[in-house]
Amino acid sequence: MMIIATPQSMHFADRLPLQSGASLRDYSLSFETYGTLNADKTNAVLICHALNASHHVAGVYAGKEKSEGWWDNMIGPGKAVDTNLFFVIGVNNLGSCFGSTGPMHPNPDGPAGSGKLYGADFPVVTVEDWVNAQARLLDGLGIQTLAAVLGGSLGGMQALSWTLQYPSRVRHAVVVASAPNLTAENIAFNEVARRAITTDPDFHGGHFYERGVVPKRGLRIARMIGHITYLSDDVMNEKFGRRLRAVVKDGELGSYLYSTLEAEFQIESYLRYQGDKFAEYFDANTYLLITRALDYFDPARSYGGDLSQALARATAKFLLVSFTTDWRFSPKRSREIVKALLVNRRDVSYAEIDAPHGHDAFLLDDARYMSVMRSYFDSISKEVKA
Repeated sequence: MMIIATPQSMHFADRLPLQSGASLRDYSLSFETYGTLNADKTNAVLICHALNASHHVAGVYAGKEKSEGWWDNMIGPGKAVDTNLFFVIGVNNLGSCFGSTGPMHPNPDGPAGSGKLYGADFPVVTVEDWVNAQARLLDGLGIQTLAAVLGGSLGGMQALSWTLQYPSRVRHAVVVASAPNLTAENIAFNEVARRAITTDPDFHGGHFYERGVVPKRGLRIARMIGHITYLSDDVMNEKFGRRLRAVVKDGELGSYLYSTLEAEFQIESYLRYQGDKFAEYFDANTYLLITRALDYFDPARSYGGDLSQALARATAKFLLVSFTTDWRFSPKRSREIVKALLVNRRDVSYAEIDAPHGHDAFLLDDARYMSVMRSYFDSISKEVKA
């Protein structure tokens, strides 16, 4: 049975204080729900999204082909996160370009009646700010306690942060392919991508909307850089190797063009395609905001770098999952979280999946991965009243 998804929106008039000292007012959050909330409202599962995803987590939109939610293989009737048992909530974060208030929306604190868009004036947001906004959404839905909060990559950081900011509101946290903070290498990748965007002549300091242009060149490069880091070397070699595109020169198929400008190898063509596609739908200011939120996340910072102290206030039960070929968020980083939780005698399960797909593995249909997730959520369902 396929879910027919229906986008929803919730408006908030009150100001949301942000970690930067700024605040947002008159903002909206886009979200979708799947399944039915039980009578005592104890079967809710919150899904936190990663960099370029949204609130459209599962199902399809009526009458729209190829509109499956980004985690549709995980969430739905009879799936690992079974919507026959759980009330699943997908929420779009502030600053995104998929419906929630972000840089592409009018700034209510701008010149009166101007309708001027936020653009680069949208305040910097953090993982902690997103979690606070999500908590307000749950309040609006009348949900006090989550059966589980689940996220992969940046979404996993949000799931971890939920257990620290609202420990009494989370019974289980499922953190997939994530980390307690970014390494210097990861911050470096983000900075190169941001510079590609900000140095694009069409960026105009982030106020490109009013000029009717989009910094597509920078977005393309940013996506290409990111995509390289999401795949493993084995997957790239298996999928593309050194194979050339089907080009013809002097009547010979597949010979070198000896050009520094043309895409000759299949991997080059693939990356250009991914970059072109990304630049058509993603917002440049959103990319800057979300990658900076990734950089800032570091719950141990206030504890002198001691992650065990930082996680001491978490009371949830945990499942952590990592993938052996994920070098962007390596298993070592997940094991740091596991160790810190065990020091605090927390209930922790850990699965390290030997999968070849790199960071993208958390989105794919690896049988062992899905089995772990199904088993864990089956155990959660036994705690939930019908």
